[in-house]
Amino acid sequence: MKTNKLLLIFLFLFSIHSFSQPRDKEKREKIRALKVGFITTELSLTPDEAAFFWPLYNAFDNKQNEIRSKKTKSLIDKMDNEAFAKMNEKEAFALLAQSESYDEDLFQNRRKFISSLKGVISPIKIIKLKKAEDNFNKKLLQQYRDKGPKK
Repeated sequence: MKTNKLLLIFLFLFSIHSFSQPRDKEKREKIRALKVGFITTELSLTPDEAAFFWPLYNAFDNKQNEIRSKKTKSLIDKMDNEAFAKMNEKEAFALLAQSESYDEDLFQNRRKFISSLKGVISPIKIIKLKKAEDNFNKKLLQQYRDKGPKK
């Protein structure tokens, strides 16, 4: 569970950072292409399945990224503000409720996506999808660590 949270944080930070530099857009596209290939292989998608699966997946993934971006921007805006240091319990509670609302939006988006997949791929492949996403993120994080500065 800790690993998943760390991966999500890494992906949030990576996404935010990559928006600021044009050449990073190419890296994001390369990562997305690698992810498509990885998931297609892991799920053993037939060409017919892939034709229906990828538009659904891309819409889902874009929506997830949009929600995460809103959540991150909202939290960063609140934390960068000088008022953060002076935040009272009521304001903290409101910020926490907003964060939970974004988490609920992410959950509902995934639930809707899974529901839409049920007529496209088998339940086994739907289960394998989550594992494939997790495995891809682990490999991506490991490559990032391997290329990072050595201590």
